[in-house]
Amino acid sequence: MSAVGAGGRLGTALRYRRSRKNAGSTRSMTNGTACRLRAVRLLHTAVWAVFAGCIVAIPVLAWQERFGVAAILAVLVLGEVVVLWLNQWSCPLTSIAARYTDDRRANFDIYLPEWLARYNKQIFGPLYVVGVVYLAVMYLCAG
Repeated sequence: MSAVGAGGRLGTALRYRRSRKNAGSTRSMTNGTACRLRAVRLLHTAVWAVFAGCIVAIPVLAWQERFGVAAILAVLVLGEVVVLWLNQWSCPLTSIAARYTDDRRANFDIYLPEWLARYNKQIFGPLYVVGVVYLAVMYLCAG
């Protein structure tokens, strides 16, 4: 094998690797931009975790007959639903993260697996509705 042939393949492999590393983003990121994007992603992930936790907790609290706390969580999540609705079903943090990258994968703005970020509303929307219905039924049956 000639040095040129090996170098040619190596050069191609390195170019491919560099292009894959930056896939999805054509904007070069400065340290400040990358830091801001990380901060938005961390905040978005924390906010998501709080609301996901609330949605999971609502039926658990209803089962424990802790109706007041469950109702507070249900209203808190309803507030988030209103914010999403007013923002065309998109989190306001998504538009902030979009300022710092050209990447538009489902999870570009949050530290979640791409499949979960993509189907988040389809998963947690029904869980929320079922949890609130369960809360109402448990409350009415407890009286």
